[in-house]
Amino acid sequence: MDDEYAKLIRRMNPPRVVIDNNTCKDATVIQVDSVNKHGILLEVVQVLTDLNLLITKAYISSDGGWFMDVFNVVDRDGNKIRDEGVINYIQKTLENDSFFLSPLRGSVGVMPSEEHTSIELAGTDRPGLLSEVCAVLADLHCNVVNAEIWTHNSRAAAVVHVTDASTGCAIEDPNRLSKIKVLLRNVLKGNNDLKTAKMTLSPPGVMHRERRLHQMMFDDRDYERNERAEHGRVVDKSLRPNVSVMNCIERDYTVINMRSKDRPKLLFDTVCTLTDMQYVVFHGVVHTGRTEAFQEYYIRHVDGLPISSEAERERVMQCLEAAIERRASEGLELELCTEDRVGLLSDITRVFRENSLSVKRAEISTKSGIAEDTFYVTDVTGSAVDTKTIDAIRQEIGQSALRVKRNSWPSSNPPQETATSFLFSNLFKARTFQNFKLVRSHS
Repeated sequence: MDDEYAKLIRRMNPPRVVIDNNTCKDATVIQVDSVNKHGILLEVVQVLTDLNLLITKAYISSDGGWFMDVFNVVDRDGNKIRDEGVINYIQKTLENDSFFLSPLRGSVGVMPSEEHTSIELAGTDRPGLLSEVCAVLADLHCNVVNAEIWTHNSRAAAVVHVTDASTGCAIEDPNRLSKIKVLLRNVLKGNNDLKTAKMTLSPPGVMHRERRLHQMMFDDRDYERNERAEHGRVVDKSLRPNVSVMNCIERDYTVINMRSKDRPKLLFDTVCTLTDMQYVVFHGVVHTGRTEAFQEYYIRHVDGLPISSEAERERVMQCLEAAIERRASEGLELELCTEDRVGLLSDITRVFRENSLSVKRAEISTKSGIAEDTFYVTDVTGSAVDTKTIDAIRQEIGQSALRVKRNSWPSSNPPQETATSFLFSNLFKARTFQNFKLVRSHS
């Protein structure tokens, strides 16, 4: 009955999206009005970030039964969104109820699609782990068509899509799937796994891949600081995100303030974590400056209560710090672009391993027979990679195939910008969307 009532309300009040390129000088303004439901903020942000759009400002309001948000967005080059195809896609997608995602949280059983088989991996990170996984898949005649790999606090998680090397289709033989599962689990366990390694087979499309990676890392408790992993390394704590959690007693909210280095998909990562931890953002402001991003949220748990204990407060802080750090591009960014073939990823990661490189994060994709891969690497101690090592690797793989895209290793502390409390003093004063749109970036 509740579901039917919710459908009736949505039919009576369909979502409305306004996309405006005139109000703001340096960004496209997207306003979304809709009936409220848990998770809707994440779903809207996901649509925008999946289009590789950058959210420079956001104003969030979802008190009561109505959701009303404004986003200032630009493309990766910092320009307004002028492409009519992209604008129409945003409009149609956000105004269509069918874009709401499945709330499924965990993996399911062996159900390969016709296109590929999806593999989820989680275990203790170590130098050469990705190379070992890729070698096993190559030996089993599996071709990796796309994948995403994250590491954080000595833990590793990956979602890998593979096909049969001979047919180019999903692997359906139960015996072969079972063999893949056993061998990969053995690789993940290694000789000294601190926790139980996990390897599951699940159907693609059930869960957004990056959201699934957040969930896998969260379930693996990567938010707990691993002093052993940091032993011997010089860790600059000033580069970590600054997260504070406090209660707004007079309004019965918990207030979260975050300051961190700005980067693409930052808003998605924090909202994803809050949503999966069963918190609701009622009000919020997001603002990006020259180098930093500021986020402020007024939240409650889905049961309607604010955070009630010190232990819960500490856990939320830890989890949000981890959400920001997982995708942080630590190290040297290498970009591979070459003709795809079976075993290519195994060969590339073997070269990395033999030259004492550690892959901290990777995005693997194949488009029209061309492998387009990005790797973020450090040396095995977690330090910056020597230039001579990179030159030797490029010589072996091919100068034109592998190039250094960016060195994001922090050489010094970023300029400190002043964080202001956007909402604390004036959240409940009258504020119009028109006023918000006219606020310009400090950059």
